[in-house]
Amino acid sequence: MIAGKRFAVPAVILGSLLAGALYAWFSGEDINWDRQNYHEYGAFALLNGRFEVDVAPGGFQTFLNPLAYLPAYLLRHHVGAPFWGMLLGAVHGLNLALIYWLSRTVLGTAASSWAVLSSLVIAAFGPMTLSEVGTSFADILTALPIIAGVTLIMSASEQQGNSQDRIIVAGLLIGGAVGLKLTNSTFLIGAGASLLFAARPLAAMVSFAAGSVVGALVTGGAWAWTLWEQFGNPVFPFYNTVFRSPEAPLESIADTRFLPHSLWEAAAYPFYWLIGDHRSSEWAFRDPRFAVILVLFAIVALTGLLRNVGLFRTRDKQFLLFFVVAYGIWLLTFSIHRYAIALELMAAPLIVLLLSRLMEALDRDQARARPSVAAISTIIVAVAIAIWSQPADWFRRPWSDPYRPQLADSLLTPATYLALQKPVGYLVPLLPATSRVFQLSDIVMPIAPGGSLEDRIRWGLAHPLPGGVWALYRQGSQPRVDLLDSYGLRFDASRPCERIPGADGVDFEACHLAPTSQTSPAS
Repeated sequence: MIAGKRFAVPAVILGSLLAGALYAWFSGEDINWDRQNYHEYGAFALLNGRFEVDVAPGGFQTFLNPLAYLPAYLLRHHVGAPFWGMLLGAVHGLNLALIYWLSRTVLGTAASSWAVLSSLVIAAFGPMTLSEVGTSFADILTALPIIAGVTLIMSASEQQGNSQDRIIVAGLLIGGAVGLKLTNSTFLIGAGASLLFAARPLAAMVSFAAGSVVGALVTGGAWAWTLWEQFGNPVFPFYNTVFRSPEAPLESIADTRFLPHSLWEAAAYPFYWLIGDHRSSEWAFRDPRFAVILVLFAIVALTGLLRNVGLFRTRDKQFLLFFVVAYGIWLLTFSIHRYAIALELMAAPLIVLLLSRLMEALDRDQARARPSVAAISTIIVAVAIAIWSQPADWFRRPWSDPYRPQLADSLLTPATYLALQKPVGYLVPLLPATSRVFQLSDIVMPIAPGGSLEDRIRWGLAHPLPGGVWALYRQGSQPRVDLLDSYGLRFDASRPCERIPGADGVDFEACHLAPTSQTSPAS
């Protein structure tokens, strides 16, 4: 038995790596819009010192911490296809190994082999999780430290001698995830709230807070300091009503498209997801997990009240409090579904936990005598959830046709590019190393007149590169020619445009620009 348990851990880790790698191979090459816009550029700019050369090729998202996008960039550019995607998918697959650990921790004595297997099945088929396996998104990558941190908190009560150490490490991990991606703050708050059930709540919260601050500084401190030095706002361009940087609008930058319009709608979101209503995401998906949690919790709580017994242990309450607080803050702050991937994964052990408590409630006297009933019921629920789930699609290319564009000879000379559309960030690494790219079209954060970013653009235009000045926009669209007016530029109709193949099948036009006095506007 002991040997079997020892073998289980490496088997789960290996299986998780293999599952992630195979799914990434099966799905194809990642070409999601955010990768095209700023994921690729952010990592490239960090490694090549381009943040002080270009002007926001990815628009306002250019200024998000690029550290989270380094793994995908380095693998893509240093490992051949499809192996870079499979390696990235393998890393993402490790979330399953962490769910195994979390499941055994929160289920406690109910952590039978069938219960843990059911949890892994539910987690493995998470629709938003699957959509990000092998992609450049940071949500699935930062889910790793979040799940590990939550597991350490849940296990701290069992480790009396080093419980505070575990809580500090949990803070380091979850704080580090926040430093990489600020939207992970929902999990930080939920984890902090769960410590109300710790043996010494105040001491635990202090330890967790200390670890969180250090973790956030390690992963995000340097980037926040860079933004502070350049723009006077450590989270530029967000919260600019507080920091009031002259380089960004003095207003809140928030994506409110997916927020519920009432408390009734907020309460109904899990049931919308159940039937495939994807009002929390741009692309269609179907997910029964959160609806199942709500129904199971209501049944278990009602059964406990009717029988006048307490069915939830202290750790159950701790895990439930974490989940409810994190989910509630996410729902009322973002409601962007991929930001909740860590919750989607952790919904698996929570569902199995609630099923386990329900079985106990239905027959407290004979539950141990009929373990097969609980096992079969749990497996049926897990398989049903997996079958009903439908992953979202952020777009991919077949590995047989990886994105390897060839530039025209006229684009191989360093030049200045004025971007009139998004996304163009992923094209920047393809251009000659000393080229400059200035984004003019971002609606959320337009170039502030008289600011340092506009000064950089004007300096670049006043000091031309050998390849001249080009406009860059998506083929077949109407470029925003008016953006060129303040710089005294127009399309040069006397010279042909060049085509740059796009990753998603929509190509780009690179067109020569010249001073207004020498050319006529493009038709």
